[in-house]
Parts: sequence; C-alpha cells; structure tokens
Amino acid sequence: MFTLTHPTSAEAELGKYIRDSLTSLVFFFPLCLLLSSPLLAFVNPKITIILIMSEREKMLRGELYCAFTPDLIAARTRCKWACNRFNRADEAPRRQLVEMWKDITEDKTPLPPQLDDADADAALLEREPWVEAPVKVDYGFNVKLGEGVFINFNCVFIDTCPIIVGARTLFGPSVHIYSGTHPLDPALRNGTQGPETGRSVVIGEDCWLAGNVTVLPGITIGRGCTIGAGSVVTKDIPAFHVAAGNPARVIRRIETTMTE
Repeated sequence: MFTLTHPTSAEAELGKYIRDSLTSLVFFFPLCLLLSSPLLAFVNPKITIILIMSEREKMLRGELYCAFTPDLIAARTRCKWACNRFNRADEAPRRQLVEMWKDITEDKTPLPPQLDDADADAALLEREPWVEAPVKVDYGFNVKLGEGVFINFNCVFIDTCPIIVGARTLFGPSVHIYSGTHPLDPALRNGTQGPETGRSVVIGEDCWLAGNVTVLPGITIGRGCTIGAGSVVTKDIPAFHVAAGNPARVIRRIETTMTE
C-alpha cells in the first residue's frame, strides 16, 4: 500500500508542468524508488509508469531472474560465510549457536537477556530452532523455521523463494529443500548466462521428514505428515498422512487427536 504525502511547492510545479505540457510519457522506475515517490499523488493519469524490478525482487516473486548479479552474488557469499562460522562452532554455547543461526537467516528478533547460569540461559532458548552442523543455505533470508524445529546434520536449503517450516517439525540427516529451479528449455537455461526461477516451499507444523528426503519447489506438506526416508516429494501432501517413495506417494492417513 502506498503512503502518499503532500508535494512540496517545487514538486507541485513539476507535477503541473507534467500535466500541462505532456499528453503521454513513459517513466522507467526501479520499484524501490516508485514505492517512495511523492509524485504518485499528482502525476498526469496519462503517464505510464513501468516498473524496473531488481533481480532480487524478481527472484522473490518467483519470476525469471539472473542469479549472477553483484547484489545476489554478495548475498550468497554473506550467507556462505555465515554458514561456515556456524559449522565451525559445533562446541559453542547454545546462545552463540542461536545467534549464529539468526545471522544466517538475517533474523533481527532479539533474544531474551542472557542469564549467568549456562543451563538456565539455555532453557530460555528452548523454543528456538535447533540446527545441527553442518548445514548449507543459499541466501538465508528466505528460511523461516518455527518454534521447536529440529534440523539434523547435512541439511540443505536452496532458498531462492521462501522456505517455511512449521513449529515442532523434525528433519532427519541430509534433508534437502529446494525452492529454486531452472528452465527446462536448454536454450533458455544457458548455463550461468541464463535465468533461474523458484517457488515457495511450505512444510506444516508437527511434521517428520526422515533422512535423505528431498522436497522440490512449490510443494506444500500439510500439518503432522511423516515423509519416509529417501523420498522425493514432487506433489503436495495433505495433512496427517504418511508418504514415501520416489516420487513420494501417500500411503495412509495418520490417526490423531490433532486438527488442521
């Protein structure tokens, strides 16, 4: 939603000039400038505004984008070094590991004040996700883990688009979650010179993904599901079901007192 402000006298004069002097005009605006532009309030309605989105904005929208622009290379490099620090800190106190994971995901939510007693301080953080090293993450800012999530070692998050994992969900070793993909047409794919794209992945609360499960882009796994070891999830899985195989298929419903 736009927040429109009253133009200054100079801006009003510019707006009057645009309205009085031009019958049509095309503006090319980066999206970030457009959202903050006070001229939106009074430009001539015949003016065409064409949005120029950054490659990061295209990526987050699930559109074709170029992954090898300076800003996205820098974002991946930042995340790689954050993962390296986390993966080398296996014996660090719980608070330090939580802070390092927040650095990977760029989560600015403050932690409660630290307590002098190490065990008591760790208890303060019991609802924070527990991630075992090593872990590999592409960007970090698109990974959202709920309270009490457990991620076992060697897990991979290709977070081109958001990867959302609900509370109390468990990942076995070497689970791979991919929200990024490439065009099927090799002429368009074109190696590092071609575009990439992606679709969000949503994994509900109280799920268990056993070891070596792979989840492909655009998948939703409903609450309370169990996904068998080695499965490749290519289609949505409804809540409270067991699925397994490559490709994963629903095997049976789980009887539970939980509701969706």
